[in-house]
Amino acid sequence: MKRYYTPVKITVLIILAAITFSCKEKSEPKEKAVLIPYNGSLPIQNLKLPDGFKIDVYAEGIDGARSMAMGDDGTLFVGTRNEKTVYALQDTDGDYRADMVKILDSTLEVPNGIAFKDGALYVAEVGRLLRYPDIEENLDKLQEPEVVYDDYPTEFHHGWKYIAFGPDGKLYVPVGAPCNICDSTGVDERFTTITRMDPDGSNREIYARGVRNTVGFSWHPETGELWFTDNGRDMMGDDVPPCELNRVEEAGQHFGYPFCHGGTIADPEFGDQRPCSDFVSPVQALGAHVAPLAVKFYRGNNFPEVYKQYAFIAEHGSWNRSSKVGYKISLVKLDGNTAIGYETFIDGWLNEATQEVFGRPVDIMFLNDGSMFISDDYGDAIYRVWYDSAVVVE
Repeated sequence: MKRYYTPVKITVLIILAAITFSCKEKSEPKEKAVLIPYNGSLPIQNLKLPDGFKIDVYAEGIDGARSMAMGDDGTLFVGTRNEKTVYALQDTDGDYRADMVKILDSTLEVPNGIAFKDGALYVAEVGRLLRYPDIEENLDKLQEPEVVYDDYPTEFHHGWKYIAFGPDGKLYVPVGAPCNICDSTGVDERFTTITRMDPDGSNREIYARGVRNTVGFSWHPETGELWFTDNGRDMMGDDVPPCELNRVEEAGQHFGYPFCHGGTIADPEFGDQRPCSDFVSPVQALGAHVAPLAVKFYRGNNFPEVYKQYAFIAEHGSWNRSSKVGYKISLVKLDGNTAIGYETFIDGWLNEATQEVFGRPVDIMFLNDGSMFISDDYGDAIYRVWYDSAVVVE
């Protein structure tokens, strides 16, 4: 499968190599901001959106773009998984297109998870969490980060982390299963959990259990409850088990892994140990192998009002199914806490007929103006989606 390598991407890769080779200390000035011209090389005309919605590229050439966090001064921070890099993107002229890109660090260990709080950028590696204070004041001269913790499991299998601060001010950090299917809690009780802690790493506790691999969660804007996606296990066939959208009502709940999948499917290896009735069922069973990542709720004023009844989910897409599924932004329509619909919002990154792919959605962010950002670690881009009622045909 052919990837899209733009001149911009090649330029960014050269910069990354130069920074790594130079072995500079973090306290020395980093690479200066890079002016990124827009190439328009991604075939976004193939993307299908509901009537009235538009999509454009906010930034391209952002190799491996995954988790996003917004600074107080409008700097978009972007983490990666295999690229070892954290970026800072700026739109200096307000045209909704990033024109300055800074590489903050290119030596990190799977820095997928990032979060922003009180002027500081938090970056989660596999086994430790770093904190960069006053980050937007030090973009050109990044200071040595503070180590918040360095004692989490170091297994790479499902070791990349998605992190976010909850409405309680605590930082939530998941620890995935170090396998496809296994009961790993006897090795370390933090496996297959979502943990939470104070911003300084103190008062850590397990918040939810039986979570195979969540790479996206957020809090319902009305109830304050944590909702998260979970990736279903592999090697049970093309169509089972489903991936999941879950809701945590109270701390300590167990969501089934490795004993039960999708609320009803006993695992062939571990299902005889505990019945599915012991666990919390998902709010919505998602497609098998769609690899759901981000889940976000809309409360802005740009999209039509009906979209405040949906949970938006980034489906990263399957990797080992006989025919690909996912590669889209989906919607779960809600009536309170009950799912009453599951449908597509944006697709076209996957050509189902040819099975060719040009993008894989990862994270979702809503901006103050009500528009949406989507990160893409395959097309190496950040997209912006907005609603324009003027283009709706009655």
